[in-house]
Amino acid sequence: MIEFQNVTKRYEHDVVALSDINVKIENGEFVFLVGPSGSGKSTFLKLLLKEEIPSDGTVYFDGVNLAGVREKDVPYVRRKMGCVFQDFRLLYDKTVYENIVLALRVIETSDREIKTQVAAVIDMVGLKGKENAYPNQLSGGEQQRVGLARALVTRPPVVIADEPTGNLDDETAQGIMNILYEVNNRGTTVLMVTHSKDIISRSNKRVITLQSGKIISDTKGGNA
Repeated sequence: MIEFQNVTKRYEHDVVALSDINVKIENGEFVFLVGPSGSGKSTFLKLLLKEEIPSDGTVYFDGVNLAGVREKDVPYVRRKMGCVFQDFRLLYDKTVYENIVLALRVIETSDREIKTQVAAVIDMVGLKGKENAYPNQLSGGEQQRVGLARALVTRPPVVIADEPTGNLDDETAQGIMNILYEVNNRGTTVLMVTHSKDIISRSNKRVITLQSGKIISDTKGGNA
């Protein structure tokens, strides 16, 4: 599903963000990507989303070498990735329902399918009854659930979650994690960046640790 082969990313002034990264994430895995600030986590995600291209090496997604994907085709590749962010990235002049629907409008989903899929995902993330609320009427946890619903409504094979619990209290964060675990149990691949040692230790999942642009450990069982 996701593979980095000998990937190095250099920026100006010989700043090396990633150095000779080799890693493979299989279909259906749940993987935490961890490491201190500046370790290369953000660059890893940017390469996967083709917001950046590697200086050396190859990034594969779903069997496709991303270097060979033309700019006009990048949105089609990204449709296979549902993205969740720490800062929610909602449209505050639109309701919960409208925020979620936008993801389906982009891929020209029929009105009938939209009605069915949005209702199902709203129920999954626990927002039933909040469809007509605006983001500023919701708690932080509820806003993140909207972001999660938007990422899941297109039924992507991969979910990329970048610090989705970073702004939430422990109880609320665990609620978000439970949804991600449920999605993963249904077969969706999940790649999550986090700094939360508690979440990792309770997870029993694979953990890839970056430091100074290199993978220093790749373990299973929730051990960072």
